[in-house]
Amino acid sequence: MEDRQFRNAMGKFATGVTVILTDVEDGVHGMTANAFMSVSLSPKLVTISIGENARILEKIKQSKTFSVNILAADQQEMSMIFAGQQKDNAEVVFDRLDGKPVLPGAIAQIACEVAAEHVEGDHTLFIGKVTDVHLEDSEPLIFYSGKYRSLVEENTVTS
Repeated sequence: MEDRQFRNAMGKFATGVTVILTDVEDGVHGMTANAFMSVSLSPKLVTISIGENARILEKIKQSKTFSVNILAADQQEMSMIFAGQQKDNAEVVFDRLDGKPVLPGAIAQIACEVAAEHVEGDHTLFIGKVTDVHLEDSEPLIFYSGKYRSLVEENTVTS
């Protein structure tokens, strides 16, 4: 199978959009990602998948911490900034959660310490021990088949 066919197949899985952040001596670094999942409730663990060519890879290895910021429907611009799709130098303000940088307005901010890392294929999987969470009540930003989407609430008929 061709790489494009595989990529298109993976794009058929609708996901939320996250921005992964970490903090090292020279400042906060981030990237947009949808390769994120919850792993365990006890202990509370999540996984992120970072490509071998991503600049943030070595930053996370150095800091041993990261945050996952699940973006709200009105944060498409944040997604584009951290995906490198917005070239103008937009000023990004960060909050802190358990000492880790997070994005204000994200519907979920998840602070993590690296518990393990596994190299698989051309990515490193970081298992993060969740140290704190902050939630907002808002609609999520959705990504499906190469495009940003939003949820549409269905009306249910009761009899």
